[in-house]
Amino acid sequence: MFHIIQRGNNRQVCFASEDGFIAYAHWLTEYAHQYQVKVHAWVFMTNHVHLLATPMMKNGISLMMQALGRRYVRYFNYTYQRTGTLWEGRFKSCVICAEEYFFICQRYIELNPVRANMVSHPAEYK
Repeated sequence: MFHIIQRGNNRQVCFASEDGFIAYAHWLTEYAHQYQVKVHAWVFMTNHVHLLATPMMKNGISLMMQALGRRYVRYFNYTYQRTGTLWEGRFKSCVICAEEYFFICQRYIELNPVRANMVSHPAEYK
């Protein structure tokens, strides 16, 4: 199991509209299925993404994130008439070994919008 983080380059906005969130979620679902990755928790902030996921095949997370990143960047650049990189390099990830850390990490992910003062309760964040 892995905690995955991908940030916008220079912490720039990666999700400028609800349509961007919807597109990213759709492609995450598609590529998670294709590359056999179980996604347990996620949050898409305006300038970064957190995922909690378990790969069921070798290199599943790397393949999923590469495909997802390429597809979303093409969409974002086309939509906003821009070129160039969107992400701050390759995604970061850390292994989650202990069950108790799984729950701590899941809570951290779900509370991210609360800590950013975007909502007062995690359920309020789309």
